[in-house]
Amino acid sequence: MQTIISPSLLSADFTNLKADIEMVNKSEADWFHLDIMDGVFVPNISYGLPVVQQINKIAEKPLDVHLMIIDPDRYVEAFQKAGADYLTVHYEACTHLHRTVQNIKQHGMKAGVSLNPHTPVSVLEDIIQDLDLVLLMSVNPGFGGQSFIENTYKKVKQLKNMIAEKNANTIIEVDGGVNLETGKKLLEAGANALVAGSFVFGANDPTHTISNLKNL
Repeated sequence: MQTIISPSLLSADFTNLKADIEMVNKSEADWFHLDIMDGVFVPNISYGLPVVQQINKIAEKPLDVHLMIIDPDRYVEAFQKAGADYLTVHYEACTHLHRTVQNIKQHGMKAGVSLNPHTPVSVLEDIIQDLDLVLLMSVNPGFGGQSFIENTYKKVKQLKNMIAEKNANTIIEVDGGVNLETGKKLLEAGANALVAGSFVFGANDPTHTISNLKNL
């Protein structure tokens, strides 16, 4: 599988969001990563459905929507209507995870589950075959620009082995502290998709930075 690059718009310039979206459209990036934070599940608040709807009008690539919110089931249909292609919920926020995943699929989206740094990958063993994507957080969710948590490499390898054992086709995505150094090691460990926010949008040449990540 070719490496999937999903720039996180949380780090984009919101005073000039259209220009940043068009930059990603023209770049070698594969997806748009959209972080939805509610100020409850995580300490920060980001943006919601109206912004996703507007992004969807301009974006020419799939919307990779990451819900860092409590009770995500309430919003599955709303995010499908807003344009989400991939919808990722947190294991830690779902009491009935299997039902949530099926709900996402029934609404025609690819289903993802995200794990916080402290959550072992083993919790997904009974559901991995139902998942299109697993998003491993390599920082504590809620804020951009944090340092990469080294234990993530081990979790990627464990997840890769689980996917192989279960004969699943699940994409392994990693979010947090991704740069050329950590990205290379993550891909070597078995990751397929890299989320990069401040590393891309804080670069002098974001398009070139995306290309460098894509061709690691």
